[in-house]
Amino acid sequence: MKKIVIAVDSFKGTMSSIEVCNIIEDGFKQILPNISTVKVPIADGGEGTVDTFLTALGGEKIQVKVQDPLFREIDSFYGILPDGKTAVIEMAAASGLPLVEEEKNPRLASTYGTGELILDALNRGCSKLIIGIGGSATNDGGVGMAAALGVKFLDQDNQPIPLNGEGLEKLHHIDLSGKDHRLENCQVLVACDVDNPLYGKNGAAYIFGPQKGADQEMVEYLDQNLQNYAAVLKKDLGLNVQEIPGSGAAGGLGAGLVAFSSAQLKPGIDIVLDSVNFSEVISDANLIITGEGKIDGQSLRGKVPVGVADRAGKSNVPVIAVVGDVGDEIEAIYKRGIEAIFSINRVAVPFEEARLRSKQDLFDTIQSIARLLKIAAW
Repeated sequence: MKKIVIAVDSFKGTMSSIEVCNIIEDGFKQILPNISTVKVPIADGGEGTVDTFLTALGGEKIQVKVQDPLFREIDSFYGILPDGKTAVIEMAAASGLPLVEEEKNPRLASTYGTGELILDALNRGCSKLIIGIGGSATNDGGVGMAAALGVKFLDQDNQPIPLNGEGLEKLHHIDLSGKDHRLENCQVLVACDVDNPLYGKNGAAYIFGPQKGADQEMVEYLDQNLQNYAAVLKKDLGLNVQEIPGSGAAGGLGAGLVAFSSAQLKPGIDIVLDSVNFSEVISDANLIITGEGKIDGQSLRGKVPVGVADRAGKSNVPVIAVVGDVGDEIEAIYKRGIEAIFSINRVAVPFEEARLRSKQDLFDTIQSIARLLKIAAW
């Protein structure tokens, strides 16, 4: 029996990774009913990360009330895997941009709710955290998150600062005496798909601030505050976060997680594939189907299709990518081990129209691939 492993990212704005996996499986099995399929939905650390892990590995979704980026109580969630010790957290579920879409302001937004999710997981006995940090609304360097876990951030008069991007302007001292001691014995893996430093022209404020609602004046202000934050971290903790690739991810939450939990920042694709024992899953596979919304030169920087192809190459399993759109620099993608690329765009229409028919177009594209395989005696 032929075995196909389906390991895909979401198609942003149209289908979740789980939906894409299910459609691909259905499309193949209608043409090739005797094949075996294994689905590995993959999220990049943003929305859908918890569901990805729970679908692939099982476990329980935990519902919890936390503070949103503007300190309003909301219903949020995270996942606990079957071992009972591993929590999967999406910072976007507590501190994400969609929670403040009409009120975007990275001066005021805080990661405090993300810290509350971490605290709840610790209270339930978790000793390993997988944290996806995509889709943030914040630029607070993670001080909100750390404050929820007992760290104090003080100004020159030894008074607490506001736990947001604005508060970093007055930060003078960090007090770790009240930090939750359980963090010292907790393994923390952070799904981080960018390598931006904390501050500077390629840092958190300049690169990501505008999409969170910052104009040029605010970008410069937030960047100066992050520079002050880095200086205090170096003075009080002896840590130069600016040298850490990815410290600027999620408005500096990458830096905060490293500073206060000794976290490891890793590409999200590597964390997911390691967690599901992907190399073992594909060891007897005949074909891997991967994909994402758009494949182009940017896919070489830690995106799902190339990450899957890298693992597949070590097991000599061929890989086909099925994507929403195909951009430039595709030759480089082929050189990384993807044998063929298929776009689901079957009709030349604008995205807003194409997204409405994307599920059917994906299904039809998969059936075409399955028919080709059938000719090849599958």
